[in-house]
Amino acid sequence: MNLSFDFQETWLHKTNPTFKLFIMVGMFIFVLFVHRLNWMIYLTTGAFLLFWFFSGHPKKRLMLILIPFLLVFVSTGTSMIFFGKGETTWFKWGLVHITEESFYRGIHLGFRALIFAILGLTFTLTTRPVYLFYSLMQQVKLKPKYAYSFMAGMRLIPIMVEEFFTIRNAMRVRGVGKQSLYFKLKSYTIPLLSQSIRRAHRIAIAMEAKRFSGDGERTYYYQIGYSVKDGFFLLTILSLILLTYYSASWWPLFPVEDVRFGV
Repeated sequence: MNLSFDFQETWLHKTNPTFKLFIMVGMFIFVLFVHRLNWMIYLTTGAFLLFWFFSGHPKKRLMLILIPFLLVFVSTGTSMIFFGKGETTWFKWGLVHITEESFYRGIHLGFRALIFAILGLTFTLTTRPVYLFYSLMQQVKLKPKYAYSFMAGMRLIPIMVEEFFTIRNAMRVRGVGKQSLYFKLKSYTIPLLSQSIRRAHRIAIAMEAKRFSGDGERTYYYQIGYSVKDGFFLLTILSLILLTYYSASWWPLFPVEDVRFGV
């Protein structure tokens, strides 16, 4: 089963995958310490522009991918807005207690969840897994037995999906109609699991036979190195942080600074 999608390659696809991974992890940690609502909104907007214009995928596909994360944004934000702490009450009914503090903190929390999703999607949509593992082997000396094991595991996913549809079609041909949830779970999981174990065993034997468990010097089919695109990516992320910081200072969207309660 072919699960690949057509896309246009941009400069983000040519950035070193390991370097991009470290920068993204750094951004995740950095965002955790951003407590200014206006800055968080501008940061999310900047990350969204990077995702929207430079991921290289059709806009319709990007919109479809974003839908579940928008629901996460709404659910995360409303939970904090309805049940968060605060002193300036706007609305109270039963357990629902909306305050000014919980409102701003809910919006902040929603945007934090959204920027995590956008950065993660940007990395995922602009990084080929094969290049990432080759880069990890060459730049951070990840052992080949781990890298190739991950790549083999990812290759099994479309095979399992194909097997799932094969089992479903076979059950339809044999006249298996509406059954209980337990029957369906047993009918699908046991053959899928047994096939996966057998296939994983064969792959492990093949990898050991080809000396993937050794620690000697290896040659690589894909040579992944650094380029000027990496510097441009780092410059883009730093510019994003600085521009959004000054934008939040000069053009605040909400009359609030730190959203932490009691600070």
